[in-house]
Formats: sequence, C-alpha cells, structure tokens
Amino acid sequence: MILHLIQHSATTDNALTCCLRYIAEQDSILLSDDAINCLLNHEWQQRLSNIKIYVLIEDIDARGLGARLPQTNNIKVIDYDQFVLATLEHTKVITW
Repeated sequence: MILHLIQHSATTDNALTCCLRYIAEQDSILLSDDAINCLLNHEWQQRLSNIKIYVLIEDIDARGLGARLPQTNNIKVIDYDQFVLATLEHTKVITW
C-alpha cells in the first residue's frame, strides 16, 4: 500500500500522469500545493474517481478553493497531523 505525494500542477508537470500509470488499487494519492488544482478539472476528476485522494486543508485555504472542490466520497480533506498518520498507515511513500 503506497501513498503517492503529488505537489506540482498537472498542467505544468507530468507527475500525476506518471503516478497513474503505476498506482495499484490499494494505493492512495496525497495532492498538495498546486497539485490540488487538478480537482477543478472535470477530466482529472474522472481519472481520479476510483482512487483514494487526500488533500491538505492548508493548501485548499491558501488557494481559496474550499467552495470549488468537488464533494465526492473518494476525496478526504486532511490537516498536517492526519497527513503524518497517513504516511504511517501506508507501507511506502513516494514523492513524484
């Protein structure tokens, strides 16, 4: 079970695209920094719909995106303490 960390925007970096090539069913993705912007795009919402996604509340607030992010069952908004717990729950963490 791997936690994949994505920090860069999907429009300027291919990290998220590469990650999706290798992700397994039990893996999760944590979107932080500019990577959270992909959740505003319908195509990315569909591509990520079957994957457990974590998003840091601090990054949502910093970008003023709280009301604009989709409310779906696969997206969980977390804080830094929960981020640390997520890293401990997974057997490996990969930063793309």
